[in-house]
Amino acid sequence: MGILTSLLVLSVLIIFHEWGHFLAARFFGVKVEEFGLGMPIIFTKPLLKKKMGATTYSFYPMLLGGFVRMKGQDDFDLSKKSDDPDSYQSKKPWQKIIILLAGPFANILLAFLLYLAITFLGAEELAPSIGAIGKDSPAQQAGLHLKDRIVAINHHPIYTWDEMGKAIEHSEGSLLITVLRDGKKVELRVTPHIAASKSIFGEKIQKRLIGIAPLGEFITRKFDSVSQHLKYAYDKTVWATQLIVRSVQKLVEGVVPAKDMGGIVSIVDVTSKASAVGITTLFALMALISVNLGVLNLLPIPALDGGHIMFNLYEIITGRAPSEKVFYYMTVGGWVLLLSLMAFTTYNDILRMTKG
Repeated sequence: MGILTSLLVLSVLIIFHEWGHFLAARFFGVKVEEFGLGMPIIFTKPLLKKKMGATTYSFYPMLLGGFVRMKGQDDFDLSKKSDDPDSYQSKKPWQKIIILLAGPFANILLAFLLYLAITFLGAEELAPSIGAIGKDSPAQQAGLHLKDRIVAINHHPIYTWDEMGKAIEHSEGSLLITVLRDGKKVELRVTPHIAASKSIFGEKIQKRLIGIAPLGEFITRKFDSVSQHLKYAYDKTVWATQLIVRSVQKLVEGVVPAKDMGGIVSIVDVTSKASAVGITTLFALMALISVNLGVLNLLPIPALDGGHIMFNLYEIITGRAPSEKVFYYMTVGGWVLLLSLMAFTTYNDILRMTKG
């Protein structure tokens, strides 16, 4: 059941991505010849297909992929190029760039909608309740107790552990911390110290801390207005986007080792586990994977949307399109790189599974 859920989740994300390309192409008058779910790499004929209007909607047995085949666009068969008014090739470079950007944008939009749905289903967050206090830490010296729940810092309300951490990290001087203890509010003055810590990428950093760890309680956030629902969804979408961009950056810098990269096996495994926890956990993971799909598609690799955007930017800057030979070989190289990366991440996944 978990594997079926994972396949369904990934199919939704892929369809949404291709739907973005589809709508943008139709907006600019480009004929979409085929909208396919699955990849016609091994099985060249679809299991199912149905023509609606000018577009054939098809389903291929090799899942975990999708495509929109526009008139006049074929990366490997350049003879199919067309200058007809309804072809992709007839459009101006800036129009092509918008069509290419529409897929990743659709993934970001889907993430926003998923986070928005979570606000109505019940957004679960780690509560700012204290589960451990460091010896001789600012928290211990100030008189904080285990199971205290921090409800305000400098009179600003605190609802989650994440909000509390950010408030302390970006503060200056001492803090007036209000805690809920045995049903009563207690105010304490705490002076954070600069201490060694680690980022989510394992980097050693210095930050303001008071020396506490979470109790592990979760709360369900309540939202009283439409603006609060929208703000939560927007903030989470921005956070997810920044997280994925930083992850790619740290991978390139070598901060995140290549052996930590995961592939489709990891995605299926984690998605299966998330679906067992609950719908909000599944939606949160879907949103993160959707942003990941959108951001990674913008990388300047010829086989991806980002690579095609790069070709069109070249045409805008130089006034001429790259030669067909260069385009073809760079695209083939891009696919070789992507398939190699998929094989490598799958190997990592299998290695992790065999090691438990």
